[in-house]
Amino acid sequence: MREKLKALAELQKVDLEVASLQKAADVHPRQLAELERELGAARSAIEAERNRVADIERQKTTLEQNITDEKDKVKKWEARLAEQRSTREYSALAREIDIAKKANQTMADELVELSKTLGAAREAVKGKEAEFSTRQQQLSARMAELRQKQSQSEGQVKALSGKRSQVASVVDATLLRRYETIRKKKLPAMVGVVAGTCQGCNMNVPPQLYNNLRVSLGTDICPSCNRIIYAVEALETPAAK
Repeated sequence: MREKLKALAELQKVDLEVASLQKAADVHPRQLAELERELGAARSAIEAERNRVADIERQKTTLEQNITDEKDKVKKWEARLAEQRSTREYSALAREIDIAKKANQTMADELVELSKTLGAAREAVKGKEAEFSTRQQQLSARMAELRQKQSQSEGQVKALSGKRSQVASVVDATLLRRYETIRKKKLPAMVGVVAGTCQGCNMNVPPQLYNNLRVSLGTDICPSCNRIIYAVEALETPAAK
């Protein structure tokens, strides 16, 4: 019985190692997703700044065109001014020309301020692009590191899976079926009983059951947590006589 128990204990040791590796490896995809989200957010922020610059450039182009159009209009009106024979018509056209020139001056002032805003926006984009480039390099390096760790973990799990098959092949078939059923729900699936207490759920097992485990050096099922239980003495090396 002791040999059967040792074989199952060895199998569980491999399973616990696999579970530990998988738990650690499960962190990598989440961390990668977080870094990708951060990179995406930074990229979106840059794009928003670029769009703002493009919007200001469109405003500037429109304003410049309006100024040109108004100047052309003033030139035409000024050319017509000399043709006016009526004092009333001359005064009215002169007033329109004056209003147009003031409007042009206002637009010219707006153009100056808009040009300053555009220059500042372009500088802001350059700064953010430089920051993004640096951060992108940092995140890319971290992501590459995580992918490498993930690949290593997958390789280790694969290697242990091969080892598990070998170890499982020497486990008693009946005991193995029971173990596999429990393992799907909880791990460890097999635990020792120390001083009458199950080490899986910390509940006392019936005294008679504990005595049977100590005498037979076999296994049973914990009445409380339904794990496979055994007396820890069963895995101890017998003292030399």
